Amino acid sequence: MQLKPILASLRHHKLTALLLMLQVAFSCAIVTNAVFLIVQRVQRVTTPSGLDERALSLVTVSDLDAGANPLALHKADLAALRQLPGVGSAALISNVPFSNSEHSSGGCTSLAAVQAAMKAQSLKVPGCANADVYSGTPGTLDTLGLKLVAGRMFNADEYMPGKPPGQSVSVSAMIVTQGFARHLYPEHPDQVVGRDVYFDHGLMKGQPTRIVGVVAHLHQANVSGDGNDDQSALLPVEPNEARALFALRSTPSQRTSVMKAAVAALNKRNPGRQVSADDAQTYAHMRASYFQGDTTMIGLLLASALGLLFVTALGIAGLASFWVQQRTRTIGIRRAIGATRGDILRYFQAENSLIVGAGVLSGLVLAVALNLLLMKRYELPRLPLWYLPLGAFALWTLGQLAVLAPALRASRVPPVVATRSV
Repeated sequence: MQLKPILASLRHHKLTALLLMLQVAFSCAIVTNAVFLIVQRVQRVTTPSGLDERALSLVTVSDLDAGANPLALHKADLAALRQLPGVGSAALISNVPFSNSEHSSGGCTSLAAVQAAMKAQSLKVPGCANADVYSGTPGTLDTLGLKLVAGRMFNADEYMPGKPPGQSVSVSAMIVTQGFARHLYPEHPDQVVGRDVYFDHGLMKGQPTRIVGVVAHLHQANVSGDGNDDQSALLPVEPNEARALFALRSTPSQRTSVMKAAVAALNKRNPGRQVSADDAQTYAHMRASYFQGDTTMIGLLLASALGLLFVTALGIAGLASFWVQQRTRTIGIRRAIGATRGDILRYFQAENSLIVGAGVLSGLVLAVALNLLLMKRYELPRLPLWYLPLGAFALWTLGQLAVLAPALRASRVPPVVATRSV
């Protein structure tokens, strides 16, 4: 019943209504895409590593004068670290997830698959897959908090000292993640223990490595977002380089004291060594540093989206207040001829609903166009269609809330105003 007078009123305020529609349209398009990008970043930041992060601390040592056998020095350091109060376990490891330090290698389930990969010059052939490689001394799995879901841990006689950088070591056993197992054996991912894989050095030499265990999850060193971030493998290779990375497991409340004690113990063992407090950090701190850019982007996008919504709400409320002031005499006349407060309230809400609804419909088209532009320029994923109705509902609800105060004020205009305004 109020549609005709609403449309008649809007025809007298075409430019103002059009500007508000455009503001709502651009807000809908930008906010919808901003929320999508925020969700993408949050998912990236909250990516599980597979480690027991709250109990883990890391100490980095760079022995430039380590000599010909750095592993012997590192093992002596490791023995000293294991004796520190509060240290539940410790291990010398190659790297950890989200460390920007990675070593990846390929694996194939058969020699035929190896030949097919070499012919195609790619591991994207059936029976082959790529994985990030982690290695460490005995106790690595316990220290990192990795849990076996099948098979066993490495035996003591399966560990081998690593070789200088650039040289590979042939090992007889390996532990893989469930993700890597699914890529190697998609038909029987739960039956990989005991199977042989031509992996890393053995891939080129034709020497198989037996899978002896499976862990639930161990993220790769970096986030690629290609769906293969859970493809990792652990090898019983003891890092043998001048740089050493020690992982210490303790209770969360003791991490700070354990790191300080570790730095003091390492410097005491070798007075010429200079291990500073900056060389020791909790895993949580290292992870936060890795995702610093993402968390900053989340904050910027969130602030931009909220700011844009605030400006839009302010525009809607301001325009509604202006129209209420302009139409005070008209509202009084309507009240005098029998319109109730509810009628006046519903009028302004319906009018706002038409303007915002038209803006939202245009905004949905702009949201898709903006997403296509971002996909082309920045290789971002496609905006899921279910974001569109959510964005539309959010902007429409914002419009109704923004117009509520002016509409309530209009509904309280008394009928006597009609005579006073004459």
